[in-house]
Amino acid sequence: MPDDAQLLRQVGRGDETAFRELVDRHARYLYGIAYSLTQNAADAEDVVQETFVGVLKSKFREESSVRTWLVQILVRQAALLRRTRSRKITQTTLDEPSGGLGKAVEGSAVGGSDAKLDLAVMLEKLSPEHRQVIVLREIEGMTYDEIARALNVPRGTIESRLFRARAELRERFKGYLQRG
Repeated sequence: MPDDAQLLRQVGRGDETAFRELVDRHARYLYGIAYSLTQNAADAEDVVQETFVGVLKSKFREESSVRTWLVQILVRQAALLRRTRSRKITQTTLDEPSGGLGKAVEGSAVGGSDAKLDLAVMLEKLSPEHRQVIVLREIEGMTYDEIARALNVPRGTIESRLFRARAELRERFKGYLQRG
C-alpha cells in the first residue's frame, strides 16, 4: 500500500484511483477541522472539496507531512470562505439579526450533546486566528511546528496566539464548570 507522498506523486501523473485513496484517507479528518473552523456542515464540506481541488492545483514539496500540507490548504480555503462571507455579510448585515449564531448553535445541537453545543459556541466567540490554533492544537493534536507550517506563520506566533486564545476562553467562560 503506497504512503501519502507516493499517492500524491501518482495523483500528479493523473492517477484517479490514487486521488480517491487520498480522499478516503483524509476527508473525514479534514472535515472535522473544517467544521470546527466554519461551524457549518455545508461550509465544511465545501472547504474540504476545495482543499482537494487545491491538491490537484498544487505541488507537494515534501517540506512537511502530507497531512500537515492538506491542513495548510484547508486553512487557506476556510479563510477564503470567511473573507467571501464577511464581504457578503457587510452588504446584508440587517437581513440576519442573529449574525449567524443561531445556525451554528442549532447545527451543533443535532449531535445531542451539550458539550458539543458548548464547544461550538465557545469556538464561535473566538477570532478566526484564535479558533484556528485552538482547533489544530487542542482538538486535532497537532504540534506547534505542524501548526506553524499549516498556517505559514512562525512558531512563536503560534505560541502567542494559543496563549491568548486560551486566556480568552478562560476569561469568557470562567465559572462555566461551576454552573453544571
